[in-house]
Amino acid sequence: MPDRPNADPWHTADLDLGAYLDRVGLADLDPAAFEPDLLALGALHEAHVRTFTFDNIDVLLEQHPGVGLAAVQEKFLGRGRGGYCFEHATLFAAVLERLGYAVRRHLGRVDTGTDAIGARTHMTVAARVAGRWWLCDPGFGMSLIRPIPLSDGVEADHYGWRSRVAAAPEGWELHRLGDGGWQRLHSVDALTVHPIDPVVGHHFTSTFPGSHFRSGLMVARYLADRHVTLTHESVTIRRAGEPTQRERVGPLELGGWLDVLEVPLTDDERTRLLARCADLSVGAGR
Repeated sequence: MPDRPNADPWHTADLDLGAYLDRVGLADLDPAAFEPDLLALGALHEAHVRTFTFDNIDVLLEQHPGVGLAAVQEKFLGRGRGGYCFEHATLFAAVLERLGYAVRRHLGRVDTGTDAIGARTHMTVAARVAGRWWLCDPGFGMSLIRPIPLSDGVEADHYGWRSRVAAAPEGWELHRLGDGGWQRLHSVDALTVHPIDPVVGHHFTSTFPGSHFRSGLMVARYLADRHVTLTHESVTIRRAGEPTQRERVGPLELGGWLDVLEVPLTDDERTRLLARCADLSVGAGR
């Protein structure tokens, strides 16, 4: 007799929803009385991207625990850390499902800025509200603060940050308005995502020698008045409606910016990360 399909393949029931809500500053939200509407979806999305960093720190430190929900919530909720798209999307999708939203997970390709086609190494979430699907993108370096409808040509303005969705041959594209006009960030497709898919994608991005997640530091976060992206060589500061600022950073400044972004590292992790970043800078010829 064939095995019965797993009724909870993403292990959503194992999520510590209370710990998540407490971590993102929504401890007063009562799941028992919760109404899964658009206003709440936006509040959840914004709380998530303002709380957790986008970063590849554990990849650089060769200590990544994996992208299953158990590992992700221990890292994000237990250690107070952040991570990259597979982790953010896995956690956020579980939260939305537990709160009663209809959810789809999507894989996609990040725009390379060249004619080369990237692998399907980005993961997003879509939630259905009032008969409409909304794109949630909590795990991109600089993406949406709040969800945007999955509808061709729709534009959104969140606190002066402008985004738009465009139909694409495989699904949908997300664009952001920057200094030089509209920039395509990534595309997502409509193929069903199974739990094994982010595991395979994570294995590639975290171990393939040519993966950019292995060749440089990336830490990004929306702060109250700006978005900050930190690498082992520079810091980029963006404010809505203002020109982008970029500055070189050295070893001393790097540690200070990790503090600004409130990255909770142990003393050992901090020491190893700064040493790894110094090696990367030397390798790049600095």
